[in-house]
Amino acid sequence: MAYDAVNMADWQISEEAEKNMPTPEEWCEKLGLEKEEMLPMGRLGKLDFLKINDRLKDKPDGKYIEVTAITPTPLGEGKSTTSCGLMEGLGKRGKNVGGALRQPSGGPTMNVKGTAAGGGNSLLIPMTEFSLGLTGDINDIMNAHNLAMVAMTSRMQHERNYNDEQLARLTGMRRLDIDPTRVELGWIIDYCAQALRNIIIGIGGRFDGFTMQSKFGIAVGSECMAILSIIRDLADLKERLNNITVAFDKSGNPVTTGDLEVGNAMTAFMRNTINPTMMCTAEYNPCLVHAGPFANIAVGQSSIIADRVGLKLFDYHVTESGFGADIGFEKFWNVKSRFSGLKPHVSVLTTTIRALKMHGGGPAVVTGKALPDEYTKENLEWVEKGCANMVHHINTIRKAGINPVVCINRFYTDTDAECAVIRKAAEAAGARCAESKHWELGGDGALEFADAVIEACEEENDFKFLYPLEMKLRDRVDLIAREVYGADGVAWDAAAEAKAKMLENDSKYDEFTTMMVKTHESLSHDKTIKGAPKGWTLPIRDVLIYSGAKFLCPCAGPISLMPGTGSNPAYRRVDVDPENGKVTGLF
Repeated sequence: MAYDAVNMADWQISEEAEKNMPTPEEWCEKLGLEKEEMLPMGRLGKLDFLKINDRLKDKPDGKYIEVTAITPTPLGEGKSTTSCGLMEGLGKRGKNVGGALRQPSGGPTMNVKGTAAGGGNSLLIPMTEFSLGLTGDINDIMNAHNLAMVAMTSRMQHERNYNDEQLARLTGMRRLDIDPTRVELGWIIDYCAQALRNIIIGIGGRFDGFTMQSKFGIAVGSECMAILSIIRDLADLKERLNNITVAFDKSGNPVTTGDLEVGNAMTAFMRNTINPTMMCTAEYNPCLVHAGPFANIAVGQSSIIADRVGLKLFDYHVTESGFGADIGFEKFWNVKSRFSGLKPHVSVLTTTIRALKMHGGGPAVVTGKALPDEYTKENLEWVEKGCANMVHHINTIRKAGINPVVCINRFYTDTDAECAVIRKAAEAAGARCAESKHWELGGDGALEFADAVIEACEEENDFKFLYPLEMKLRDRVDLIAREVYGADGVAWDAAAEAKAKMLENDSKYDEFTTMMVKTHESLSHDKTIKGAPKGWTLPIRDVLIYSGAKFLCPCAGPISLMPGTGSNPAYRRVDVDPENGKVTGLF
């Protein structure tokens, strides 16, 4: 049944839907799993992916469906809602369908964006567990990451306090001679804590640590999280966790977690994170939740492991990429798919009328403030002008060899005439287009959308990467800037270009993928520029090195690894009923 999404909060819909949510034991029966393949954790469970994939290794994969979006407003345009709605629509059509979504960060959940669990009748349940830590993966990642910082800072203290002979006798360690001005890693916490972006540590006496400048990032921006999203198995996790670059020594050589002898202990903390968590939509379509890397810092995808499991369990498997197609789809296309070896059948471009109005000249949409009234009134001119942004993203997806399906994620205030403008522009650009009212009506509102995706999945595509790994870093960045963002070229800061040249001349970085870092609020590096801008140049100010994940991350514009909490954060409305322990106020 569909709930009254207009008048019910998401947590209320989740609470009602949870009354009939399958138990881990019932999921085993529904999905044909062996008892030992489900690892119960309260009313949820994790899937033992190695056992499942080994048992089903000869079964053909299902259809692989990726969901992305146009350039969003700061409020988000409902990719998770659309992913859940598509699963529900395909389920209504009698298809064996499931999906994989990212685990939400506590930062946005307690800030202004909320849980990102979908919404209305197309959301993941149980919402409280999803919003508040789930089965503990992010906590394990924080412990693993911060253990590396403990290892590095204590090592620096001991090397300062003892000479080489004393160091060897007392600790059995060799001197690493870490340069305190070239520390790559910082600490992490899973909140938007701007006060921790730049800190001084080690204040006190000689036994109180090493005094130096340090920093915090948000947990989902950690390289450990990025690694979880791309690994094949536990051995791959262990190898990558031992290859994270934490700093450089005074001779310019990288110092890794392996050099600090901490990577194995980090693996011990993360050993349970490798198995996806089983959840479901409000209509009880199975959905795996695994990994949650930020999209404008890291890869922005749920894990390769979850996709591999889903493609064996489901005939139609839906996966989501973070933010707009210039970020999320580009990384799915050139990074995740390269690592996984999996070929998508179709990509869905989530589109909303409010975002097109913003790109077409509408008033500013500000995080934490009510949507201006103009966005709930018909304005065909704004929608038509804003379609340039949608068409740009359609063309990007087509460059990967995929003919996309444009999903109009329709709000109840949108009009038929506005939707007709979008459909005309999408079809003129060569894409299928379907309206969907999944937020309001669940699967029954997503039938046209589901039919379009089924049809698209039967088409052959010519999926191909944008660049070969043999292409030099600066050439890749220039190609992405021109072909995906629409820039005229790239302008490198002197220090960033020197770093890029150093990386290009070192063969150990030859197989690293390129993980662009830029704002999600514009096709450009400047979040205030909307639509499909022309005549601009992409500035690159730094290149981050994720040597465990094997990412080189060129940074365009002032991107912070630690977001800030706004003036009207969500935690003000979250509460617990002392009579029954139920959490309210999540969205």
